[in-house]
Amino acid sequence: MKKLLTFILIAAVLCCSCSSESSPGDNEGIDLPSPSNLYFPPSQSPEWETIEASTLGWDLAAEQDLFNFLDEKQTKAFIILKDGKIVVEWYFDDHTQNTSWYWASAGKTLTAFTVGIAQEENHLDIQDKTSNYLSEGWTSTPLEKENLITIWHQLTMTSGMNALFFDCVTPECLNYVADASSRWAYHNGPYTLLQKVVSNATEMQWTDYFNTKLRDKIGMDGFWLSTNNLNNVFFSTARSMARFGLLNLNNGVWNNEVILGDGSYQNAMKNTSQNLNKSYGYLWWLNGKSSYRAPSSQTEFQGELIPNAPADTYAGLGRDDQKLYIIHSEGLVIVRMGEDAGENLLGPSSFDNLLWEKISDFIN
Repeated sequence: MKKLLTFILIAAVLCCSCSSESSPGDNEGIDLPSPSNLYFPPSQSPEWETIEASTLGWDLAAEQDLFNFLDEKQTKAFIILKDGKIVVEWYFDDHTQNTSWYWASAGKTLTAFTVGIAQEENHLDIQDKTSNYLSEGWTSTPLEKENLITIWHQLTMTSGMNALFFDCVTPECLNYVADASSRWAYHNGPYTLLQKVVSNATEMQWTDYFNTKLRDKIGMDGFWLSTNNLNNVFFSTARSMARFGLLNLNNGVWNNEVILGDGSYQNAMKNTSQNLNKSYGYLWWLNGKSSYRAPSSQTEFQGELIPNAPADTYAGLGRDDQKLYIIHSEGLVIVRMGEDAGENLLGPSSFDNLLWEKISDFIN
């Protein structure tokens, strides 16, 4: 809990068409079919159906190894859903089913989803200039460069601004480095301002719009908290993260209620959004691509983001190894919340691949 309190006080933490300067990346237009016969837990109840790993033919001998690994790596909560039902639900130390924990950057996926809802309701278009919603001068870039930046660039981390002041959202921190679409850089400032874009477009407070259109409809708990008066971080129980994962596994439909019905937006959100980082969609990390870039780096690494995970895995990944994995081909949603597992990175880490080695031994 000491680390959590420190985090709270000081954490620094496309529709299918891209902009005219960008081209689609790997797997453009690939649909992600929903598994059939999904189970959905009641929205206003702690009840949640379970299924035994033995019934699924999973390797019970590997289950204890997975548990021990998670325990050693300072995990607080771990959940595996199969077709919506709980197979594994483990809590460690003093963490419980009712304990809230921070999503860190895994919560960016919540913002991407909510932007899609706002577009579907015709409050905004992601190809619009950001200045249409934040007014001119929201950055310190020359006006002609600022006018190149759209909501789409905020969603894809391609705004072209200097990420040195990582969380800062005021104009003096948002400085020009390159034209929008020409550079990928993981940058919290433009991302965080997406929430202000939605708020101004909908004429509602961000939290009110998010709660009404997404959180409350699927029975999530949780709240947004400004951890450093700049970055807005979501906190919830592990089950609430699992609910959001299940919603995405079913492509935006919760137990026959459509939460986000724009299939083109969802398809773009969960596939390569640009060619600068093939493993990045709209604030989601993507596996199975030919290369990837990592936060705080301009290096392009060859190979898949998580080689031990199924190729169709996509994920919300956050600081201190907050993990939300979704695998359509397997009907799986997997949640890990906890302390840093060893590298203290902002999103992807080697822990992903190590964890998936253990998961694969268990479920295969």
